[in-house]
Amino acid sequence: MPLKARKPITPGQRGAVLQTSDDITTRKPKKSLLKPIKKRAGRNSSGKITVRHRGGGHKRRFRVIDFKRDKSGVPGEAVSIEYDPNRSARIALIKYADGDWRYILAPNGFRVGDKVMAGEGAELRPGNALPLKAIRPGTMVHNVELQVGRGGQIVRSAGSSAQVLAREDKYTLLRLPSGEVRYVLSECMATVGQVSAIDHKNVKLGKAGRKRNMGRRPSVRGVVMSPRDHPHGGGEGRSPIGMPGPKTPWGKPALGHRTRGRKPSDKFIVRRRYQK
Repeated sequence: MPLKARKPITPGQRGAVLQTSDDITTRKPKKSLLKPIKKRAGRNSSGKITVRHRGGGHKRRFRVIDFKRDKSGVPGEAVSIEYDPNRSARIALIKYADGDWRYILAPNGFRVGDKVMAGEGAELRPGNALPLKAIRPGTMVHNVELQVGRGGQIVRSAGSSAQVLAREDKYTLLRLPSGEVRYVLSECMATVGQVSAIDHKNVKLGKAGRKRNMGRRPSVRGVVMSPRDHPHGGGEGRSPIGMPGPKTPWGKPALGHRTRGRKPSDKFIVRRRYQK
């Protein structure tokens, strides 16, 4: 979808660059596929803040998305393309031949009336879901499973896609959007095509209020705090951070420090994302 810039009637509109909504066909979601969302403002079950700078935001309802794509062999048709406030991509409402309704991630170029199907016998067409063993090398996919039957876990954000590179034994080699190359079980499902809303990365909100509507509160720089509140704080006037490297509010290394520990899945990674 293309981008648009408004005539700057207000200062907040001067720098704003927004996505057009020409691809959205309806404003009213399917009621049976909605769930309430309880706001937690970055707090865990104990009430402690574990994610800072969260709170407020516009009221939302959760759209139940079919990430598993487990309706094998049942054809479906796209009834509408809709906006989802909980994700960057568009979603498509699918009506299946057996009368079932489900939301899926809309692939790029997906339109009302397009047909979809899941299963090993489905065509290699955007929107169709197949096991990786049935997808030929070079194909772009999204909504990729990492564990059979669990549903798509990676490559789900706007404009993202992974490429099938090769097949070795019971594994398929994928190049992920980050540049990482890894093995995934060939029995895992993936959806053909690129995720919609490819211009999402070029959006400029234009004003702080739009960020507040998303539930993001302001963040304060450490250098303007006192020494008791942040390692970067203190000093007369403007002062450098005064230490070997930037720190978090709790004194841990920040900004580029790798935090990933050893995981059993490391053996499936052929090339790290930072080895570019």
